[in-house]
Amino acid sequence: MFLDPSPSTTQTRWVVNPLHFSSPADIDEFVDRLSKFGRGEMSPDEFKVYRLGRGTYGQRQADVNMLRVKIPQGVIDARQLEVLADLGEEYSRGFGHITTRQNFQFHFVKLQRVPEAMRLLDSVGLTMREACGSTVRNVTACALAGVCSGASFDVTPYGQAVTRYFLRNPICQALPRKFKIALSGCEDDCAQGAINDVAVLALTRKDAVGKIQRGFRIRVGGGLSTTPEDAHPLEDFVAEDRLLPTIEAIVRVFDRTGNRQNKSRARLKYVIRKIGMDGFRAEYQKELAAIDESGRGSVPIDVSGEVRPDAIIRLNPKRAGRTADVSADAAFDEFFRTNCVKQVQSGYHAVIVRLDRGDITSEQLRGLAVASRTYGEGQARASNDQNIILRFVADSNLRPLYEDLVKLGLGLPGARTLKDVTACPGADTCNLAVTKSRELSSAISARLSAPDAAKAVAAAEKLDIKISGCPNSCGQHHIAALGFHGTMRRVVMADGVARAVPEYQLHLGGGIDLNGATFGRQVIKVPARRVPDTVVRLLELYERERTGDEGALAFFRRTTPETVKAAVADLIEIDPATAKPEDYLDHGDETPFVVAIGQGECAV
Repeated sequence: MFLDPSPSTTQTRWVVNPLHFSSPADIDEFVDRLSKFGRGEMSPDEFKVYRLGRGTYGQRQADVNMLRVKIPQGVIDARQLEVLADLGEEYSRGFGHITTRQNFQFHFVKLQRVPEAMRLLDSVGLTMREACGSTVRNVTACALAGVCSGASFDVTPYGQAVTRYFLRNPICQALPRKFKIALSGCEDDCAQGAINDVAVLALTRKDAVGKIQRGFRIRVGGGLSTTPEDAHPLEDFVAEDRLLPTIEAIVRVFDRTGNRQNKSRARLKYVIRKIGMDGFRAEYQKELAAIDESGRGSVPIDVSGEVRPDAIIRLNPKRAGRTADVSADAAFDEFFRTNCVKQVQSGYHAVIVRLDRGDITSEQLRGLAVASRTYGEGQARASNDQNIILRFVADSNLRPLYEDLVKLGLGLPGARTLKDVTACPGADTCNLAVTKSRELSSAISARLSAPDAAKAVAAAEKLDIKISGCPNSCGQHHIAALGFHGTMRRVVMADGVARAVPEYQLHLGGGIDLNGATFGRQVIKVPARRVPDTVVRLLELYERERTGDEGALAFFRRTTPETVKAAVADLIEIDPATAKPEDYLDHGDETPFVVAIGQGECAV
């Protein structure tokens, strides 16, 4: 580690690697179960449940799998980046994909080679354990935790403690359904706790003698999918040493009361819908009392590895002497404006590396590993908007870093703007997807970069766009200002034959803020090939009809469906006479669109 807690100390922190979560025993067990499955001693259904709990997920294509690598709180060091590069090159397609839960995914991996990939990951402490299945999934956190000026304190060590507490814990190996936890450093909820089973929001207060106490506001029962739910208030203040018992009590209530007969109605939100928050709170308090009685009601969390506001980087010789080229450069200026975030630590910026579709090649992973060592803290953080963040970049090194990123093909500006589109893997690999959401993501980004869209894009730049290939919301379309989920319609031709057209349902005005989650209204359906133009029309509508200094999100939350439909009427209507040949093709396809939904494994 490179971080020191203050300028006055020379002691290196985190001597024990806090990013090591793997266990060789997990791999030995997987090899044993795989052998039993091969010999017919485990049924396909039994093995499916097992392998999902070990991060191995079936995909649309036969005889290959998606591997999901857990990256707790999105924190990953340079050596781990290099190993992920090796995994992508040796076992997958030469690139990986970052998810909205800060994981890395690799597709097209042969089942028999999964143990090899696991051993490679284990060499640097990475694990796939409980990345899928009915378990406590990857524990997420704000990617700017510790460096954001608005945070109460760094939630990273708390997230690591939660991860270790539940990883391989017997109480959560066979839950009714998946269970998600997110930690935010402030009540802006950048970690999106509002759509998690447990939202952990950092805050401080003064005790009776005026001493500052750390703690958390706790909300429960959030989620997306086809019936989204905003998380409900549970505790206004939980002291830091009560965090783990509090979450355990919630997990235990879910384990007891969750629906094991109907997996599509098994998440914690359905428990709360059934028994109400009063009923849930009573069950929670019962479990918490039992934990207290057992003597486990207080669990101190080691925060010696937290990033403090006065933290510094001990510069190594490779970066200590570099200075910035201050000559005028419009491209760098734009990158600095959109991708560089001033840290609370004086003299440093966090740099957002914007990824197209959340994808990153093995070569780029290796390049980022070098960049993190040369310019930053020797680490990177995957974000919930599918980007990678390099932190503790000295102000004088921003320009050299940018130049290196450009050489890697990673110098895209526009991070956290309209052009930075979030998308799930979609029908490229997912059995449940209807449409190719990744391809639409690239098409929208390209359309928004066209000269004729520049004025409208500038007016509404800070809006977000999120895309899912089906209604299940893996791309988080419900909480986007402009959200889209894949569907289809049929156009009946003159000869009576119906042709399938890929399309997207627009969800308008979603988002997460201090008040929790707002889910976008379903307004119109748009043929897939016309979505990029529809986005531009919507931005032009805002530019034309906003009142005063009205923000774009506020505008789209108040504007009527009739107004929206009128603005895009010629794009949403389709019939044999007006349809163009490309309307019958999904993005990225050269052959007519065919719906090919298979058996998904999300609810196994």
